[in-house]
Amino acid sequence: KSDSDTYSCDIGDAQSRAKLTVQETPIIFKQELQNEEAKEGKQVRLTCELSKPGTPVKWMKGDTVLYASEKYEFKQQGTVAELIIRDVKSVDA
Repeated sequence: KSDSDTYSCDIGDAQSRAKLTVQETPIIFKQELQNEEAKEGKQVRLTCELSKPGTPVKWMKGDTVLYASEKYEFKQQGTVAELIIRDVKSVDA
């Protein structure tokens, strides 16, 4: 997208111009989250894969945005985003 601009070719007495518009490819899930089951006290890892590396991800539980803490850890490498939930309880379902 940052390459969008007007480009020109200059040969001294004459100039040719063209406008380049780059359309961003929509980001999609290449692999969606999968349902998980876990025993209380264990750790759960939820993973999804995106079509574009470095895409900002917001993790939510229901309508509540999650933030990194002792309970929740976020990892993102390339196109893979992970949520690690530690010491799961029944309220985490």
